[in-house]
Amino acid sequence: MTGGVVWITGLSGAGKSAVAVQLVERLRRAGVQPVLLDGDAVRAALDARSFGAEARRQLAATYGRLCRLLAEQGHIVVCATISLRHEVHQWNRRHLSRYAEVFLDVPLEELRRRDPKGIYAGGAEVVGAGQAAELPVAPDLRITNYGATSPRAAADRIFTYCAQTGLW
Repeated sequence: MTGGVVWITGLSGAGKSAVAVQLVERLRRAGVQPVLLDGDAVRAALDARSFGAEARRQLAATYGRLCRLLAEQGHIVVCATISLRHEVHQWNRRHLSRYAEVFLDVPLEELRRRDPKGIYAGGAEVVGAGQAAELPVAPDLRITNYGATSPRAAADRIFTYCAQTGLW
């Protein structure tokens, strides 16, 4: 099997991890053993403690390089990360031959209502609130991930899209 990358991005609280876990489960039921790179888990593994703009840029670039390394070895990689930087999205498109960019679009009011980590109350280092977010210009798939959309439904849309486009 040829590797590929599904890059699930969105603001904090948009449901990236929940959707990624559902997508990984769906892939496993289909006989694929994907690699899940969850932004929080990778950040912890790399001991990345800074949340400043430059540190976030460097970490987002690291996620892209890790995805490439794993995809080149034949893995399907599901990466759930904020990484809202145009330069990172462009790098991914240039360097990841089998790539699907998924943007989970959730209004800021809904994110503040959800706020699972309590980060929107504090603010300055929050991408989309205190730090500028560079939302994807042309994601392969944009999913409005609130209201009636469940993580499973969002994962099903991603799975179907990637199957139709030949990612798997």
